[in-house]
Amino acid sequence: MSATKVYESPARALAGIVTDGMSVAVGGFGLCGIPEQLIVALRDSGVRGLTCVSNNAGVDDWGLGLLLQTRQIAKMVSSYVGENAEFERQFMSGELKLEFTPQGTLAERMRAGGAGIAGFYTKTGVGTVVAEGKPHMEFDGEQFVLERGIRTDLSLVKAWKADPAGNLIYRKTARNFNPMAATCGKVTVAEVEELAGLGELDPDRIDTPGIFVQRIVVTTSVKRIEQRTVSA
Repeated sequence: MSATKVYESPARALAGIVTDGMSVAVGGFGLCGIPEQLIVALRDSGVRGLTCVSNNAGVDDWGLGLLLQTRQIAKMVSSYVGENAEFERQFMSGELKLEFTPQGTLAERMRAGGAGIAGFYTKTGVGTVVAEGKPHMEFDGEQFVLERGIRTDLSLVKAWKADPAGNLIYRKTARNFNPMAATCGKVTVAEVEELAGLGELDPDRIDTPGIFVQRIVVTTSVKRIEQRTVSA
């Protein structure tokens, strides 16, 4: 690791920490709050056989959809896969493995992993395919299913502001899965819009403490709109 957490480009921020077959947690919801330029840099690194933990895979030509185009993802751990035709094609043809996880459960699995919690019991999914093969336990007369906390080799997140220590502030709905993803990675790289000086961020506004973040890169995001609906 460098003496500074701030790197000059997404490619430099990923240098030396990406390898074939690694697991990667990626923040975002659809195209909102995704680490756009880090995903591009991950694609350009050429690593393959990735297991990606993310709410979804973006769209066909942006977000994690870029890594599906190049066949760099071997497995997705996701809760929603409805906006990506290439995702569907690869899954239906057996080229892509999928671990389907209810959305709230996915968020809690990442949060639990970051908090050092190996597993937890939830009612969500009991009696469905997502509970098949998992341990069950009865609490107060009701069945619960055991879900494992998620720890990944790498986490990629998008924040609004950061300081050189790695403290992060997210903006509105772009926060989504980013705080949980930021904690569950052994190494976390944050793509940010603004870099403040040390001491300039209000401590009460910080969403992710810098202890969870190893690398930062300032980028200009495209911020594409996933679905635009306008009146005639």
